[in-house]
Amino acid sequence: MSKIQTIEGLVELVRGYNPNADFDMIKLAYDFAADAHQGQVRKSGEPYITHPLAAAYILAEIRIDPTIIIATLLHDVPEDTVRTLEDIEKNFGSEVASMVRGITKLGKLKYRGVERYIENLRKMFVAMAEDIRVMIIKFADRIHNLTTLDALPPQKRYRIALESLEIYAPIANRLGMDDIKGQLEDLSFKHVYPKEYDRVKKIRDEKLEGRDKYFASVIKKAEEELLKSGITPESIQGRNKRLYSLYKKLLRKNNDINKVYDLVAIRIIVGSVAECYATLGILHKIWTPMKGRIKDYISQPKPNDYQSLHTTVFGDEGEVVEFQIRTHEMDENAEFGIAAHWHYAENGSRMPSREIKWVKELAEIQKDILNKLSDLEEIKVDFLQTRIFVFTPKGDVIDLPEGATPIDFAYDIHSEIGNKCTAAIVNDKMVSLDTELNNGDVVEIVTDKNRKYPSQDWIKIVKTHSARTHIRNALKQEGKMSIKKLLRSVIPGKKN
Repeated sequence: MSKIQTIEGLVELVRGYNPNADFDMIKLAYDFAADAHQGQVRKSGEPYITHPLAAAYILAEIRIDPTIIIATLLHDVPEDTVRTLEDIEKNFGSEVASMVRGITKLGKLKYRGVERYIENLRKMFVAMAEDIRVMIIKFADRIHNLTTLDALPPQKRYRIALESLEIYAPIANRLGMDDIKGQLEDLSFKHVYPKEYDRVKKIRDEKLEGRDKYFASVIKKAEEELLKSGITPESIQGRNKRLYSLYKKLLRKNNDINKVYDLVAIRIIVGSVAECYATLGILHKIWTPMKGRIKDYISQPKPNDYQSLHTTVFGDEGEVVEFQIRTHEMDENAEFGIAAHWHYAENGSRMPSREIKWVKELAEIQKDILNKLSDLEEIKVDFLQTRIFVFTPKGDVIDLPEGATPIDFAYDIHSEIGNKCTAAIVNDKMVSLDTELNNGDVVEIVTDKNRKYPSQDWIKIVKTHSARTHIRNALKQEGKMSIKKLLRSVIPGKKN
């Protein structure tokens, strides 16, 4: 860390967004943890207490509830010292002890064979379902660990970074925590794919070199036009695309940087939903919008509750520029996701709580499906892969993993629709059943009422565990029926 972190600095950081916090309790938690970890050092040679303090700083910087800060300072005490959860409950109360208990239950996720690893993942989902704040603490813990990976042997460094990239970052994404997801990805990227990291960083730096003045002029022009129309934006800022996100996009675009239009996205924050749409109209008056690049995530939010308007325009000098338009609340939810429930706004008030559908379903997911999964790849696809949302013709949103097909869509609606599926219409065009669906597609399934069973080949096509299970069950049933028919034909008088 370039700046020395102290408990006094942490207290001042919290005071900046919540002047009514119990600062004595924060200091007591630090003193308790420092005493418990006395004599322990990290692989980097630093005193162990620097780790929980750094994790607490990470959460204080996103203005998180002080109770979570206290639990973060104490999160490693029961696992790594002689002090117990009972000691924590006696000194800091049941709420803090419950969060620390959740972290302790998770233990340290280490790859020791698929079965053991999946069991650890189950523990993580259970902990999340019981108290999502546990996962927020775990993210901060992991982010700080990633910043100190250089102190570890290469093999261990790679394992922790890969795990962060493939497990932690996608969970942060599912919980709508874009800032946390981005940090986890970029910190892991350079350890998992060091050559690609250097290459992508060089591409981005070369492409953006000397472009500051251009983007400043675009921002100034947009602000002037908005003010003329009676809209006073809260902020207009350019944001560089994160490196891992750019790496993934370059892979999809055959490494052609000229096809990446959001290398810098200009984010405009306005006061209301009505002003979001008015701003979109004003931008399209100044600059010509690019066809097919206008996305309305306000009227149709993403599965993780992300809301914003996106448009790509042909700016001055023919440069392509992407804009993101949203309200302050949408921006807070986009950056912090589920953490926004325990997040303090600049005026010191708590953000309004907005339930996220996926969080509510965590307990059900754990109970119903995770217990049946035995394949790490299935977990990655079903729960951790980037999600897309597609629509039924009536406008209902169906949440699927990236790469899903119309068959996955059909089974998500109902197993009978899946079994009787014969064709699909996507965006008013007939497509084959192995077509990869894209975000925002409108999908209609054509069924045949006389069809009873799916095709054996579908198992290779579908992406979701749910669809695969339904297909296998239906084929087993078909096999049983075939045997019964055979028996009836060869055994006279056989009816069953």
